[in-house]
Amino acid sequence: MCVEDRISNFSDHILCHILSFLPIKEAVRTSIISTKWRNLFASISIIEFDGDLLRRLTDRNIDSFKNFVDRLLKFPDQVRLDCFRLHDGISSWNDGDHDFDVSGWICAALCRGVKEIDLKLYNLGDVPPDVPPVLFTCHSLVNLTLVALGFKIEVPSDVCLGNLKTFYLESVFVCDSINRLISNCHVLEDLAFMYCSVANASELNIQSPSLKELTLYFDPPDIDQYSVVINAPNLVYFRYGGDIVRVYPLGNMKSLEKAQIYIWFGSETNAAHLYQGICNIRSLTLQISKEVFVCADFPNKSTSYIS
Repeated sequence: MCVEDRISNFSDHILCHILSFLPIKEAVRTSIISTKWRNLFASISIIEFDGDLLRRLTDRNIDSFKNFVDRLLKFPDQVRLDCFRLHDGISSWNDGDHDFDVSGWICAALCRGVKEIDLKLYNLGDVPPDVPPVLFTCHSLVNLTLVALGFKIEVPSDVCLGNLKTFYLESVFVCDSINRLISNCHVLEDLAFMYCSVANASELNIQSPSLKELTLYFDPPDIDQYSVVINAPNLVYFRYGGDIVRVYPLGNMKSLEKAQIYIWFGSETNAAHLYQGICNIRSLTLQISKEVFVCADFPNKSTSYIS
């Protein structure tokens, strides 16, 4: 009995949309179905390589994988990308024997008008690559996640991410030029700054009228002389964790409705200053280490502490 292949009668656009929901490995396998399917996988709008896939690479096929990614991102007649996602799964991206062109892949995704870039890379080797400057002048980006141990963030003077709404940074090296990036994201709504190395920066200056959610986590040893200035009049949700730094002014955050503060170590004065700036909001979760809590000059010491 002959079974009609109705799926193949769909337009290429619909088929590519269907393939975008499959893991990249399964999407590639569809190329053997027929001539019509041979190169459809190269036109999918979501390109994702997760840790599970990368952990299966061996010395024999790792170079083939690199070539495959190069061809996939630079395929002729490319469609616009909705998302490029690359998560760790190998021991090192740059071990001398197998150097991955991560910066080149980012640039290729940007050339295809990508809307979301999600990088979580913890094994970039002894000499991590710099973030390509073109990343900070991409008008198509809406969501940007950079979790990259050792990645260096140097923001060019012509930075402009006009459509960026969500920006998540973790474990990267930053300098004062990061402030220029934040102030030039004119529709930014959600910013997270997590455990970034600030040894080469003096302050984090958050000037953003559009910002609604802000998450800050700091860790020693870089924070002794570090300060944070927040000018976000439309901020609704604020979360802070780790060691306390000098945070000010906070007084203009009249829209703030909810805050979660977790302080482990740091200056008692800084802790009290932060608390005073947010103590009148509707919902406040405040957890402070016993050492800081006992010494700090809080207006009301009915707040619980962490022993």
